[in-house]
Amino acid sequence: MCGIVGVVSNAPVNQLIYDALLLLQHRGQDAAGIVTQHERKFFMHKAKGMVRDVFRTRNMRALPGNSGLGQVRYPTAGDASSEEEAQPFYVNAPFGIVLVHNGNLTNAHVQKAELFNTDHRHTNTESDSEVLLNVLAHELEKATRGTSLGAAEVFAAVANVHRRVRGSYAVIAQIAGHGLLAFRDPFGIRPLCIGKSKDGTVMVASESVTLEGTGHVFERDVAPGEAVFITLDGQVHSQLCAERSQLSPCIFEYVYLARPDSVLDGISVYQARLNLGQTLAKRVISMVPPNEIDVVIPIPESSRPSATELAHLIGKPYREGFVKNRYVGRTFIMPGQAVRTRSVRQKLNAIASEFEGRNVLLVDDSIVRGTTCREIVQMAREAGARKVYMASAAPPVRFPNVYGIDMPTKEELVAHGRTIEEVRQIIGADALIYQDVNAMKKAIGALNTHIKDFDASCFDGIYVTGDITDSDIARMKDQRVVSRASDDDDVHQAQSNAASA
Repeated sequence: MCGIVGVVSNAPVNQLIYDALLLLQHRGQDAAGIVTQHERKFFMHKAKGMVRDVFRTRNMRALPGNSGLGQVRYPTAGDASSEEEAQPFYVNAPFGIVLVHNGNLTNAHVQKAELFNTDHRHTNTESDSEVLLNVLAHELEKATRGTSLGAAEVFAAVANVHRRVRGSYAVIAQIAGHGLLAFRDPFGIRPLCIGKSKDGTVMVASESVTLEGTGHVFERDVAPGEAVFITLDGQVHSQLCAERSQLSPCIFEYVYLARPDSVLDGISVYQARLNLGQTLAKRVISMVPPNEIDVVIPIPESSRPSATELAHLIGKPYREGFVKNRYVGRTFIMPGQAVRTRSVRQKLNAIASEFEGRNVLLVDDSIVRGTTCREIVQMAREAGARKVYMASAAPPVRFPNVYGIDMPTKEELVAHGRTIEEVRQIIGADALIYQDVNAMKKAIGALNTHIKDFDASCFDGIYVTGDITDSDIARMKDQRVVSRASDDDDVHQAQSNAASA
């Protein structure tokens, strides 16, 4: 999971890209990078850390130009400790190309071998994004042999990229002296949208909140398999480049990843979470009589919309029982189980008066590893709760995700291979209520009937690309980022006031 943005303007874009990355900080807290273009030269600064820490005044002054792109990184493959794997990535031929990527290639190993043996291109890191950049560069080189580069050649190259690579990818690339290219995988798994400002500036970004928060008007989502090419004078060209495409966005974006004030593929993230609260209320009523619940308390912050709707429907008061320290990052995307465990009590503090002597229903957006839930249930008991019920707005996470979310190993998922009763015992709750998979899909899908299916693979084990085998999952497990291989590595613990989804 990463956040990406690209801009073409008639004025300097360094500050605009910086502001956009701040609005995307929730999508990645490991590293940040910006590239701008001025007189056919690229100017780059990238480093590990949060946006506000990576970019100082001297760095911003060294980023001239009226077009550029940026990324906030949350690594899922490769070596998170290596600054070389921070994005953007750059190749000098053809033309000079820089690229940022949100997603995860599932056949990067095949493409890496083909790049070396057939295309005679070298990659210097373990990042699948560098593989994607070199595939794009090779296809652009083929498309422009004996001719100049225009929109037609760009679209031909992207069509060949779609034929070669598999997985999830929302991509923004800058081609030196020509323009900005953005494209999305044929399933539209990861989000990407485009908008304009009154002065003609064109922006492409992961979430609509990025456009709105920087004074741009949202125009539309980039379609699955579509490429958008923006020339340096602001002309926008677009074309569907995939042979077959279908919109199957990642449902976890709506459950947890995206900001609630974003609209992804025509669906309000906030309304999606309200709808999840409605369906979850029905599950709660069927398992725990409302007269046994005194109060509904959300686990900040993603679960608040679902919790408010649930409380209203079961007729119980909604109260804020936990205070969040906004200067500690999101535990789900922290690198290392020990770091996650230590950070929970730094991140949340219970208000004892809201728990003492009460039967409380805690509502979380999802339960992935169970570490946070177990700690929070214990905190509620220590604050004086008589009984602690736990409800999850998402179904049990039972399967690895291979499309860019850090849940790639079955062993780390608390619900994998366990019954709900066994999970309840692990987290220590008096009752555990999960959302139903089909109810989740219906609740969110009702907000855009044009979406026929979602990628809900971490819940139902169905991978929308249709090409994932057990051996693929085992291989990707071995390729996990180095920093997540050790529970003792707390180098990357984020200190963030990032907007939480």
